[in-house]
Amino acid sequence: MVRTVFFVSESTGITAEAIGQSMLSQFADVEFEKIYLPFVNTELKARDFLEQLVEIKAKDGVRPIVFATMADCEISKILRKGDCLYLEMFDTFSIILSEELGVEPVFKSGQSHGITDDYESRMNSIHYTMDNDDGMRMDKFDKADVILVGVSRSGKTPTCLYLAMHFGLKAANYPLTPDDFESGEMPAALKAQKHKLIGLTIEPKRLQQIREVRRSGSEYSSLKRCQEEVRMANTMFKKLRIKVLDTSEKSIEELASRIIKSL
Repeated sequence: MVRTVFFVSESTGITAEAIGQSMLSQFADVEFEKIYLPFVNTELKARDFLEQLVEIKAKDGVRPIVFATMADCEISKILRKGDCLYLEMFDTFSIILSEELGVEPVFKSGQSHGITDDYESRMNSIHYTMDNDDGMRMDKFDKADVILVGVSRSGKTPTCLYLAMHFGLKAANYPLTPDDFESGEMPAALKAQKHKLIGLTIEPKRLQQIREVRRSGSEYSSLKRCQEEVRMANTMFKKLRIKVLDTSEKSIEELASRIIKSL
């Protein structure tokens, strides 16, 4: 079975996508063709979308599914007329929450992803994370909220960027090098920040697959090299007694959530 799914919003669509993706993941036997439509913020765009829904149903033979976050009531009314299963995320909780708080929701576009009071702080975290990628500024590690350590291509950089963008954390990372493995010790700058360290490990075969994309057929991407580096890294983590997370089968979002919990 193949079903077409739209993630529609008057703004970025991040909320509709996050909730929708989570719900769809529970239906493993269904194949979903996913289409993202952010910034449907005029009545004209909404009506154009209704025409698209008609075409999709004619092609698929079944009505499409729409996950939406539409703060604009007039645009929402138009979309509800579409030939689709329309799931408005705001409907699910806004009424219940309003009754509990005794306050009406404002239904204003872009509230959750606009420039908020912590905007400058978050931007500073992102800049810090980029400047301290791959151990480039170890003299600044004392300013970090968390420092990820692991072998090359174990997921350090994307996880750090996610932590900075979504949680406002100053996330630095350090790639273990042949010199570190030869000495069997982490650099002094890392040991001094032991309470901030989290080790990232990964299955050697998975690491090999990732490295093959980067440097196919090289010694760097050989299974033997991957096995040796992961083994030595795990030995160093154990010696220093730091928390370790396995990145082999985890998404960046899950890794970030586990790191936040550990902090």
